[in-house]
Amino acid sequence: MSEIAGHPGATAVVNESYSFACMRCGHGWEQSYEIVHHIDGDGREFVQYVVDGQVVPSPLSRPACENCDHHVVRIMRPGRVASARDAAHQQHRTPPAGPVEAPAAGGEEPGEHHWHLADLLHVFQRKAS
Repeated sequence: MSEIAGHPGATAVVNESYSFACMRCGHGWEQSYEIVHHIDGDGREFVQYVVDGQVVPSPLSRPACENCDHHVVRIMRPGRVASARDAAHQQHRTPPAGPVEAPAAGGEEPGEHHWHLADLLHVFQRKAS
């Protein structure tokens, strides 16, 4: 059996990432795992999840929130938390709308035109022959 660097006895190593969101406190985070495949002495396959060189419980079994330790956690494809954070930052960077000026009470300024429903509907009126 060949050895995989850094994982003695492993038959394969797969890298996977997940996004997590706590349904209790709203905390979101992302984590990447090395999923190390092994075969035990009886020939059965098993996997170990490894983060930063440490074996950790499977994130798919009973994940816990990093913030509040609650176990109602949604697991999503990678990048979901980052894209939500980016969208939130974009909303905060959008400048607020400026002041809106009301039209002058005396009528239209030269070169201005206020549209009326009739102006828009004239294209649908039949021409008399």
